[in-house]
Amino acid sequence: MKHAETSSADIYLPSIATVLRSEPMTSMERFLEIELDDRPALGQKPGQFVSLSIPGIGEAPLSISSMATGNGTFQIVVRNVGAVTAALHRLVKGDKLGVRGPFGTHFPVDSALRTQDVLFICGGIGLVPVRSAIQHVLANRKDYGRVMIVSGTRTPAERLFHGELDAWRRMPDVTVLETVARRDQTWSGPEGVITILMPLLKIDPARTIAVICGPPIMYKFVIIELKKMKMAECNIYVSLERHMKCGVGKCGHCQINGLYACQDGPVFRYSDISSVKEAI
Repeated sequence: MKHAETSSADIYLPSIATVLRSEPMTSMERFLEIELDDRPALGQKPGQFVSLSIPGIGEAPLSISSMATGNGTFQIVVRNVGAVTAALHRLVKGDKLGVRGPFGTHFPVDSALRTQDVLFICGGIGLVPVRSAIQHVLANRKDYGRVMIVSGTRTPAERLFHGELDAWRRMPDVTVLETVARRDQTWSGPEGVITILMPLLKIDPARTIAVICGPPIMYKFVIIELKKMKMAECNIYVSLERHMKCGVGKCGHCQINGLYACQDGPVFRYSDISSVKEAI
C-alpha cells in the first residue's frame, strides 16, 4: 500500500500558527480555527490530520475538520482527554501554536466518490474528519450523486455541528438522519445505536460509496449492515485514527500489524484491510 505524501519540507519542524477562533462546542469538545503564519495555506485533503504542539507541554495528532479553502485557514475540533488537549482548550484568539502536516491518506473525493452516491456514516466525534469530505462534496455538488449523512451520538448534548446538520438537511437531494443513544427532553428524534437508521436508507449498492468514521465498536456492526444492503467491500472507506503520535511512521504508536495508520491511513479502503487482524 502506498504511503501518503506530506507537504512539509521538514516533517519534524512545526510551522508557527495563530488561533483565529476558539469556541466551546460541548463539555468535552472545543472548536479552533487556525491560520499558518509562515505559509499561505495548509494544503490539506479531506480526511488528513495535523500534529498540534504547545511549547513546554507537548504535541497531539488531530483530524482536520474543514476542506481546503482560499482563505488559508483550517479548522480543528479538540476533545479534552489529556495534558496537551487541555492546553489546546485553553487557547484563545491570538495565541500561537505549532503545526506539523498535513499527514496521512485522504477520502477519495476526486476519484472513487466522483459521480457516485455518497453515504457518510459518523459516530460521535467521527463527524469531525468526515465534515471535511462532506464540505467538499457539497461545495462541488454537480460532481456527485445523492448525498446521505447518518450521524449518531450518545446524548443530544454531545451533538457536533448540529447547525450545519440542520442546514445540510434542507439542501436538495441530501438526506440527513440522526440518532442518540440516550434521549432527553430536548430530543424528539430517533433513539438507539446508529445502525437503527440504516434500514431507512434506500440505496443503489452498485453506485454508492460509503465513508465511515466513529468509535471502534461501531465499524463492525455498520459494515455488517452495509453488506446486508449488498455493498461491496471495495466501495467502503474507513478512517482508523489509532493512537497516532509522530505522524510519519517512526514511533510505532499507530501500528496495526504491518500497517501504520498515520502513513498507510488513516483512510483505508475496507477491502484492503478486511483480512488484517485488529484493523476493524
